Amino acid sequence: MFNLLCIETATEICSVALLQDDKLIALRENHEGNAHASQITLLIEAVMKDANIELKNLDAIAVSKGPGSYTGLRVGVSTAKGLCYALDIPLIAINTLESLAHEIIKNNNIQKANFCAMLDARRMEVYCAVFDNQMNSIKKTEAKIIDENSFADLLEISEVYFFGNGSAKCKNIFTHPNAKFIDDIKCSALNMNGIAQKLFLEKQFEDVAYFEPFYLKDFVGTIPNKK
Repeated sequence: MFNLLCIETATEICSVALLQDDKLIALRENHEGNAHASQITLLIEAVMKDANIELKNLDAIAVSKGPGSYTGLRVGVSTAKGLCYALDIPLIAINTLESLAHEIIKNNNIQKANFCAMLDARRMEVYCAVFDNQMNSIKKTEAKIIDENSFADLLEISEVYFFGNGSAKCKNIFTHPNAKFIDDIKCSALNMNGIAQKLFLEKQFEDVAYFEPFYLKDFVGTIPNKK
């Protein structure tokens, strides 16, 4: 039996889960947005208390590595690395879009289709990746500006299911009959279950000292407006 702590902070949701083998033992989330730094340790503490398990009994920590929010990823990865270092346990990193797609494909018996996970990257840009129904990569993770011709090649040959918080901006643009949308799909530590377990058993761990989030794009700071 092994205990995995999963941390998901790539979007506005701050989410922590405790997995025991392939079972969800506890889950805590904050949906307020922009509260990751103040909430992450409180959520971890609550999850461990709910599960009645001490930190010293963790076998590994899995963290959503991105793409996603620059600040959110920094908070999640820094917290995960700090715990791994202090507890001397391995770090597992999971692509945010892959875990999102894995949850959709696992829970929907949809054949002969492709699945596009999308995260909002502001304006008309998204972070996206496309998988078939066996989780094989069709299009690798990329930052993409959406227009009426986006994914035209895939839509001509199969149905494509779009989901994630970046898909809403595509609904009025993709008019092809093969474009399907699955609403209200959000990033959660719960989605990391199957992939985290697989990577743990295969011992696919990261170097705690040197691992960095997968930002995909460089961070661009802005100057706040003067009041």
